[in-house]
Amino acid sequence: MKPILELSNVSKRYPGFSLDKVSFSLEPGYIMGFIGPNGAGKTTTIKLIMNLIRRDEGEIRVFGLDSLQHEQEIKQRIGFVYDEGHFYENLTAAEMTRLIAPIYRHWDWDFYEKYTRLFDLPARKKLSAFSRGMKMKYALAVALSHRAELLIMDEPTSGLDPVVRSEFLDILRDVIQDERCSVLLSSHITSDLDQIADYVTLIDGGRIVFSKSKEELLEEYVLIKGERSLLDSGLRDHIVGLKESQFGFEGLITAKEEVQRLAEGRAVFARPNLEEIMLHCIRGKAQ
Repeated sequence: MKPILELSNVSKRYPGFSLDKVSFSLEPGYIMGFIGPNGAGKTTTIKLIMNLIRRDEGEIRVFGLDSLQHEQEIKQRIGFVYDEGHFYENLTAAEMTRLIAPIYRHWDWDFYEKYTRLFDLPARKKLSAFSRGMKMKYALAVALSHRAELLIMDEPTSGLDPVVRSEFLDILRDVIQDERCSVLLSSHITSDLDQIADYVTLIDGGRIVFSKSKEELLEEYVLIKGERSLLDSGLRDHIVGLKESQFGFEGLITAKEEVQRLAEGRAVFARPNLEEIMLHCIRGKAQ
């Protein structure tokens, strides 16, 4: 099966920052979490995919099509939900939707009515009066109503309260049941991705650190903690992103059996979450 989204050696240069040979792919029917610290290149990558800015090098293919040559066709099949509002806030939801619907060949009013009821969105209320959570739900309703096959989301849950975030994630779980649809979800809230991501791509300093299935990451890495004196037994060279304090150390390991032998029962091993994997992998790059 062909990837629904594929980036190959994509670069973009700015004064003081470069996106350098970014490559990853997303298969149909999955959610990919796109993570990294602020300024790592997440939003730049998404803008390149959407052709909001032009790449300097590399290739981006969406639905197997070149993103530059087939931009209009591709955008008919993409839903875009991002942190900054892109609707006319002086209009009501109904007025805004009447402007948007004719743009899309496959707009489905029945779908739109279904999602506005599900999300409890008032048609006659101005978008300026919508809460942040309501604006995100409205953007998602619009994306789903033209039968988008790829949802691209840039920090959609940022600033939402835990209840609304949970509702939003439940909606994405339902959306992905349609195996022709995929989601690229950029977020710094890694606990959300712990719940719903199938794949995770980490970017730092404009470069991809890894792009793997979540299960592969959780099988590969083990979190280790212990007293600092243990590091002198040969452990130090086995630890990714070592963090030391006066009380002990913490880091990631991959060679668990060898490390267990060296630790001689004096270390604690645990399953890491995505935030711990991200932080230690980034720290490991800097060391």
